[in-house]
Amino acid sequence: MILTTTPAIEGYPVQQYFGIVTGEVILGANVFKDLFAGIRDIVGGRSGSYETVLREARQQAFAELSAEAQRMGANGVIGIDIDYEVVGSGGSMLMVTCSGTAVRI
Repeated sequence: MILTTTPAIEGYPVQQYFGIVTGEVILGANVFKDLFAGIRDIVGGRSGSYETVLREARQQAFAELSAEAQRMGANGVIGIDIDYEVVGSGGSMLMVTCSGTAVRI
């Protein structure tokens, strides 16, 4: 499965369009990660725990998108858009969504 943010894949003409596919993941961050991230805000530096959660959420969203495209018979997804949002009471959860057009190349 080829995944790309571009509207086409150079050298591979689109033979068939299947439609829009999406992947959505909502993950909660636990209180210990919040505590350590708060300390990082004060002293500076990167928050490895949040970066890990963000990376995992993005990978899961892409896996969902790929699986949906594959069920349609596609072998690629073009024009992928990735969005990140904070949701839940007090912004305690992270939502990662991705969408694109499933195609056969």
